[in-house]
Amino acid sequence: MTRKEVNKIVKEVYSKIEDEYGLSKFQICTPYIEIHKNIYAKYSGIEDADGEESPEAEFDSDENTIYLYYPKMKSKRHIVETILHEYRHYLQSPIWMKRYYKMGYEYSNHPYELQAIEEEKNWKYFVN
Repeated sequence: MTRKEVNKIVKEVYSKIEDEYGLSKFQICTPYIEIHKNIYAKYSGIEDADGEESPEAEFDSDENTIYLYYPKMKSKRHIVETILHEYRHYLQSPIWMKRYYKMGYEYSNHPYELQAIEEEKNWKYFVN
């Protein structure tokens, strides 16, 4: 998908997600959403920067921002699932997010990741 297509869908669904899930007790406002080509472009500031592997999205609790990487987005459903996943992370304790990894959890069994993956199932409530 293009940046423009992803941005249009974000504008269409994000306020509904904010209204449904509300504020995190760990942040002072709902997260911002930024759309980038990939993680390398985001960190370098160079739109055409490229690298071996980029995630689909990420939530940065320090910046209170959800980053979406538009070439990885496949459909409206996928965008909504991704936002829901990252919004769940926004609602979770950033200290415990790191602590679980230090305790030896990996992405596949990390309690917060499992919750976020489960949250993706609610995509249908935000797509007309």
